[in-house]
Amino acid sequence: MPTDLDERPWPSEDNSRIPNWVYSDPDNYRRELDRIFYGPFWSFVGLACEIPEPGDYMRSVVGEKSVLVTRSADGEIGAVLNICSHRGLEVCRDKFGHGRELMCPYHQWTYDLRGDLIGVPFRRGVKGKGGYPRDFDPADHGLRRLRVETVNGAVFATFDENAPAMRDYLGEEIWARLTRVFDGRALEVLGYHRQRVRANWKLYPENMKDSYHASLLHVFLISFGLYRIDQKGELLQDPRTRAHNVVSSIRNDLDDVAGTEEMRSLKRDFQLNDMRPLASVKEYDDDVTIQIVTMFPAFTVQQQNNLLQCRNVVVKGPEEFELVWTFFGYAGDDADLRRRRVRMANLVGAAGLISIDDTEVFEFSRAGMSANPDRNCVVELGGRGIEPPVAGDMVSEGPIRGFYDLYRRIMYDRRS
Repeated sequence: MPTDLDERPWPSEDNSRIPNWVYSDPDNYRRELDRIFYGPFWSFVGLACEIPEPGDYMRSVVGEKSVLVTRSADGEIGAVLNICSHRGLEVCRDKFGHGRELMCPYHQWTYDLRGDLIGVPFRRGVKGKGGYPRDFDPADHGLRRLRVETVNGAVFATFDENAPAMRDYLGEEIWARLTRVFDGRALEVLGYHRQRVRANWKLYPENMKDSYHASLLHVFLISFGLYRIDQKGELLQDPRTRAHNVVSSIRNDLDDVAGTEEMRSLKRDFQLNDMRPLASVKEYDDDVTIQIVTMFPAFTVQQQNNLLQCRNVVVKGPEEFELVWTFFGYAGDDADLRRRRVRMANLVGAAGLISIDDTEVFEFSRAGMSANPDRNCVVELGGRGIEPPVAGDMVSEGPIRGFYDLYRRIMYDRRS
């Protein structure tokens, strides 16, 4: 049934205006959980190399729901809802574990790693008294399974059995860029960062689609030429949804400053005492030095020179999210390349030389939006439509408008 949310006006027919209330409204957030995170969309839940052996498992999250990603005895990766079918407890509290079964601590209902219920204490009672009804069937009470797909070592899950396969979900162009990084080589985790951000979760995928802010906000990023909007680059969008996209560019010569006249944060005389965190080697067939792939709703995988990272948004309410960074390389990397990847991790993460700027402006955004839900954001750079910019045009907020085109169709179309 339509609710008050369906009656709230969007400020324009196109997506060039975004109302501030979508970043703080509790009812809107609950609908996002139901229709997006628990709907026919895929969420990143980890890397297969984090559970390399049969019997390994790890906790992850889809929306606000804890899930367990498991590798069963035959090596198959699956995911189950981390909630006991008996009394609703989280079955597992460990981040990582290993074993043949999962046992709820309360009444010791026990499950195998596929989620099948294999043990119920006192099922037949004690000394002939009590117990469960004779028609009680453990097969009816397993852990809820999620649909899982692994893309060359990256594991995705959805609650909806009808979600399209990942390749169809992303479209060919975005799939090609995702599998440029997840290319089939065995992966190796190099480390993690986790941070809480007091802001709405949508600000993060918006930020990753926004090639505009990076040349204005990030002194470090542009002063050392890691990325600038004047570089040769591209903005790609999945032509069907407009909500999955790629930002990529090729680093130019530091002395090539044409087009930087309005970049007030550019400091051409900046130097580091130790420049090694910026020292990279070519490792892909192309010359792309930064590639950011964002997948609807809230997953990003980024290559920045030799730095590889997954950035996964875990929602924590309408005005808070957790950002989980997983830094990785390839299992066949030599020691030098592994060191380069680890040094470059200083650029990003909770206190990264670049990313710390984003965290601060997210919280500024929350302060402004939360207090002014009747105001709207203006998203007109590059026009008002959702068409992708022409090849080589990086000066566009088209990918953000594309995100909201799909978002509005999911959230506010009347369904019953």
